[in-house]
Amino acid sequence: MNNRILWVNMMTIEEKGERIIEDIKSEDSCSPVAIFRHMAGKDYISVNGPEHHVLDGASLLVAFHNAGGQIDLDTSLSKILKEGLKMPGAMCGLWGVCGAVTSIGAALSIIDGTGPLSQDGSWGEHMSFTSAAMEELGRINGPRCCKRDAMIAFKNAIDYVNCHYDVKLVYEEQECEFSDLNQQCIGEKCPFFKTDKNLSVCG
Repeated sequence: MNNRILWVNMMTIEEKGERIIEDIKSEDSCSPVAIFRHMAGKDYISVNGPEHHVLDGASLLVAFHNAGGQIDLDTSLSKILKEGLKMPGAMCGLWGVCGAVTSIGAALSIIDGTGPLSQDGSWGEHMSFTSAAMEELGRINGPRCCKRDAMIAFKNAIDYVNCHYDVKLVYEEQECEFSDLNQQCIGEKCPFFKTDKNLSVCG
């Protein structure tokens, strides 16, 4: 085990979450995918792990803010850190609910100020977003990949945001760069897997 892997494994999820919030504030893209990909390349982000429950929602919030969305970014990121840290690892397999989709659902609730008693329509709209994203994940099937699941969640979230708010988030298709790092990669079964016949994919 090299020193980087040892160091990452020694970090707590709280430490990783705090680093994510600190570093992501410098991102200036209006694409949550681009923000996610840049952040996911940092040495303290594991290929798969519950830090994605903070990272995914935070990527959406920063992109939303950069695109002109009316949120207090510091307050919003503090909230997504708190919510993301509540989500346990392996919830996709143990609970049947994807943490990437749940993280972005939390980000949407932060944007709208939604709570369990909300009657403005956002409660149901967020349920529609999460159900659509998880239905797509269900068709692909497991095992989990935090990068693949994030890309599906972002694709659905960008469509949602662009339809519901006066902002324009960017979604660009890209080649997967994480396949070789994921021991459970499902290869060509994944819609984002890079093959000779499929070069315009994201990862």
